[in-house]
Amino acid sequence: MHAGVSVTATLASATFAGQSPGSPEPQPLKTLPLDDAESRAAAAQDFGHIIQRQPRVVCKPRSSAEIADILRWARRQELKVAARGQGHATYGRAMAEDGIVMDLSALTAIHRVEPDRVVVDAGATWHAVLEATLAKGRAPPVLTNYLGLSVGGTLAVGGIGGSSSRHGLQTDQVLELDIVTGEGVELTCSPTAHAELFDAVRAGLAQCAIITRATLRLMRAPERVRRYLLHYTDLDSLTVDQRRALGDARFDQLQGAVVPDGAGSWRYQMEAGVFYDSSTPPDDKALLAGLADKHEIVSDLTFGDDANAFAKLEKLLRSNGQWFNPHPWLLTYLRGSNALAVANKVIAGLNSDDLGPFGRITYYPMFTGSCRTPLLRLPDEPVVFPFNLIRIPASPDKANADRQVARNRAVYDRIRSAGGMLYPVSALAMSPPDWMDHFGPRWPLLREAKHRHDPGGILTPGYDLF
Repeated sequence: MHAGVSVTATLASATFAGQSPGSPEPQPLKTLPLDDAESRAAAAQDFGHIIQRQPRVVCKPRSSAEIADILRWARRQELKVAARGQGHATYGRAMAEDGIVMDLSALTAIHRVEPDRVVVDAGATWHAVLEATLAKGRAPPVLTNYLGLSVGGTLAVGGIGGSSSRHGLQTDQVLELDIVTGEGVELTCSPTAHAELFDAVRAGLAQCAIITRATLRLMRAPERVRRYLLHYTDLDSLTVDQRRALGDARFDQLQGAVVPDGAGSWRYQMEAGVFYDSSTPPDDKALLAGLADKHEIVSDLTFGDDANAFAKLEKLLRSNGQWFNPHPWLLTYLRGSNALAVANKVIAGLNSDDLGPFGRITYYPMFTGSCRTPLLRLPDEPVVFPFNLIRIPASPDKANADRQVARNRAVYDRIRSAGGMLYPVSALAMSPPDWMDHFGPRWPLLREAKHRHDPGGILTPGYDLF
């Protein structure tokens, strides 16, 4: 099959779930670009390289109207549909077994950049968004560490970055969304228009609508970023200094990690960044006063170059093949009140082989006061700790990946029993009861939006929510 073949011609030749032989011909779709067998095979994989699900077809819509057309048709045929941005999921969330994968890579336009906002298509990457806004001296308040993700992809789950403690998540920066519901209805939603749907779509795991365009808040872009790396002998002393730095608001970005030291033990480090303009460089002595004795300035870059720093690691991992190995990641939030105890217990059960030579455990505090997205689940405390097992195995061994996924489940159960929460881009299976527990008092919001806006239950089956 080649681009330009109509979806109807291809799909109508098969017998679909719920469509018996001799039933009326399906209403024709518009002619849409349709990927070949190679692209369908690619859509059966994702960054995690753990789950494989073969779609019946991959569509590349060129507009919101074409997305609506596909969804209306898919609902009549009882075909599942999953939207795919950059394919960076780790556990098959953007896949649709024997269904339709909606490749949004044609929807990448940056429509306009204004002093306080930018309007972008959902398939645009954060790299492209930043490039466009920096040209106007503006920047999104929150950027993910890896800018190769799509806007729609991160808004469906939350979108966390080094400045989330000050500004919340990327979903908290959304002013307006254009979406297409599971019924194929095009809508614009915001805090004042279809507000309930607005709250159900942000961090709603694409369960009731597909985001097609987003209007995002902007701030003045700093000129430069100075980065500091502080070294510790244990998690306890790292935690004390992280809390001190957070409470004093010393840094514009605050993160931290536990990393293999190459000798079977761990290195503990705080990673902090300060924004500044070239005319007023930061006071290193004041910023580091009272913190770890051992510290260093690791970089001093333009804001744009700093934001793209992860690209160096990506290039290395692609060159040695590890980018294409399984990535059984686990991302969670710990309660601030017991984060140190829980993290110490989990780390005690790990070794460097569980992470790989370039893997790490990210661990740092953030305030929750700026996090206002209803479906973004965080422990109900003023400070929480993102705690993530970023596993980058040295080999593509499937048995090892399966073991790590099983360990993810055990670690998650321990964290959940201690009051922690999941960041739902993790590599582990979740059942509908698990999801009900995860969303807790917010579950009715998502359930009712699903029933109202995707009554056929066709959207994003990879999460197994309903």
